[in-house]
Amino acid sequence: MSYNVIMPKLGLTMTEGTVVKWLKAEGDKVSKGEALLEIETEKITNVVESPADGTLTKIIAKEGEVYEVTALLGIIE
Repeated sequence: MSYNVIMPKLGLTMTEGTVVKWLKAEGDKVSKGEALLEIETEKITNVVESPADGTLTKIIAKEGEVYEVTALLGIIE
């Protein structure tokens, strides 16, 4: 089963965020709740956690680029 890592909505007015840094690489094993990447909004920098146990099989979002809320950032298998 695959799980999507998406850009979360961290505030009522948040519409987009910037991927600052991936903390895991493609092929890395991850656990649910483990830190995957850092994102930055106009107000805060926050960590996106893994939605499930598995392997980070695909990183879609590139560091330094801006993505809308609910955009697909990566895939965990």
